[in-house]
Amino acid sequence: MIISPARRLQQVEEYYFSRKLQQIRQMNEAGQDVINLGIGSPDLPPSSTTIETLSEAAQKSDAHGYQPYRGVAALRQAIAAWSKRTFSIELNAEQEVLPLMGSKEGITHISMAFLNPGDEVLVPSLGYPAYTAVTHMVEARVQTYPLQDETWQPDFTALESLDTGRTKLLWCNYPHMPTGAPAQYEVFEKLVAFAQARNILICHDNPYALVLNKNQPLSILSVPGAKEVAIELHSLSKSHNMAGWRIGWIAGRADYLNEIIKVKSNVDSGMFKAVQQSAVVALQNSPTWHQQRNQEYQERQQITFKLADTLNCKFDAQQQGMFVWAQIPTNEESAEALSERILQQHQVFITPGHIFGNQGNRYLRFSLCVSQERLLQAVHRIVSSV
Repeated sequence: MIISPARRLQQVEEYYFSRKLQQIRQMNEAGQDVINLGIGSPDLPPSSTTIETLSEAAQKSDAHGYQPYRGVAALRQAIAAWSKRTFSIELNAEQEVLPLMGSKEGITHISMAFLNPGDEVLVPSLGYPAYTAVTHMVEARVQTYPLQDETWQPDFTALESLDTGRTKLLWCNYPHMPTGAPAQYEVFEKLVAFAQARNILICHDNPYALVLNKNQPLSILSVPGAKEVAIELHSLSKSHNMAGWRIGWIAGRADYLNEIIKVKSNVDSGMFKAVQQSAVVALQNSPTWHQQRNQEYQERQQITFKLADTLNCKFDAQQQGMFVWAQIPTNEESAEALSERILQQHQVFITPGHIFGNQGNRYLRFSLCVSQERLLQAVHRIVSSV
């Protein structure tokens, strides 16, 4: 006898990278030495003061008990101060900041807090797969909205033509993953106006604001009236090299966060205190620290552009974030087929764009979370066989 799974899993598959990484592990175990350009997991360390704080804080006798569901006050205050320095926005540290065990957790908490079965969610036609997967898990319905080709900003003509009578949430993400399209204040203004006119909650996912961004970092909450209809997710994973630490937060109106805490408080029992104290220190990293990280990514990006050129791919050299998004040649069947051929022939894995949505069928996404040495090896492997 086999116990049947929940109905909510009928439209949910195992995360693509979970399956692909298993294949890569098997290839490595067979001695093939795969260069993995697929995952956006920073290989650089956090700041030394962050690591030192973790070590010191973990030695204290009061570090090991349960912690507040809303995070320690010092972390909320550090987040509010960082938000003011970075985005020039004012947040009430007590009421408008909710620390999370990574922002991916927040996607689930937000969806559980606001969606009923049958509610609709606007998801960009290219975006983080978790937006769609979690919507299905809570038995809501996904309605995709298109992005403009090349600029990858929302197609507002198409967006405004959609029937939004049952829509509760809209997901957006700028700087955009996977395309690297920058955040634009005018786009945020239009999204806020759209949400206000239709009584929709915007969920802006903003983990890449400090990564290879030559412009002033932007928050959707800087738009007048945005707090009425928008909340924003942040993470230390990408910007502070702390992906495995699982530290993120939601910023927004107190009444929205009060609903989300109803879910969160029944799921976890608070973050390890030493991790929270380390996050306080990480949020005070100097501009020089961030510049040095971005300098390394910029050098890696130049090598990756050469790799994309070798594959005859087209790309925007001004894209932001920790990936390179590139269009495959017209003579290739699909990005998925090209990705698999490169993996099998050259032992280099590059993410096919279709996993982010249908508009990605002819694109590859290269991760910059690999050393320059390994990136050069990838270029050599492919150039030597061309």
